[in-house]
Amino acid sequence: LVVNASNIEKDFNWILTQNKDFNATIIDESNNYSLLAIQGPKAIDYCQKFTDVELNKMKNFTHSISKFANCNDIILSKTGYTGSGGLEIYIPNKDAINIWDALFKSNSNELLMPIGLAARDTLRIEMGYCLYGNDINENTSPIEAGLGWITKPETECIGFEIFQDQIINGVKKKLVGFKLKGRGIPRAGYRIFDSNDTEIGITTSGTFSPVLKKGIGLGYLEFDSLVTYRDMFIKIRDEFIELEIIKPPFIEI
Repeated sequence: LVVNASNIEKDFNWILTQNKDFNATIIDESNNYSLLAIQGPKAIDYCQKFTDVELNKMKNFTHSISKFANCNDIILSKTGYTGSGGLEIYIPNKDAINIWDALFKSNSNELLMPIGLAARDTLRIEMGYCLYGNDINENTSPIEAGLGWITKPETECIGFEIFQDQIINGVKKKLVGFKLKGRGIPRAGYRIFDSNDTEIGITTSGTFSPVLKKGIGLGYLEFDSLVTYRDMFIKIRDEFIELEIIKPPFIEI
């Protein structure tokens, strides 16, 4: 199980103390592993030279444990969260530098570039992917977040009564994507207003899209406002900038 880094302790304790029903041994290996995410349309072909696993035949959301760059027992996974496809490499810490060096030693044409979390955040927002702690948390439901397609209340999962009620009777708020019509960069926590200066929502994620050359974001709006109001504005500092509701993904790939 790979969890959001900021929730390691919370998730571990939840599994260990509240829901340990299977007589299983649970170990937190977080500090013993490093992760490299090789993302982009050419990522799979680039990584193929380092392993005998046929990466092109791996399905999304699957993994394989194999040798990679002459290091043993490396977890190769296709669970990327950027929308651009690629490979995630879970590495025992002792092998992390060796694999990093091997990847860049073969990088004669600079096809591979090191980037940080800000770039990954831009990519996932362009795809409309939710980030835990921003767009989803313990106070939101998957129905409100537009994640009903991965929610199966018929299995009586945790919270299924709430999900069934929201599916039948609707929700009070809904996560939407939006694009600014003017200049500006939306950030989490910015407020959204209607044309009467009434607050109707709040931004949960925002960035400047390098592809669209526009500010884009995700946020929760009062459900009634989606039907009632055509003109909506986000307040950035002291300026009200008109926005357009967009159904993610913002960019088709």
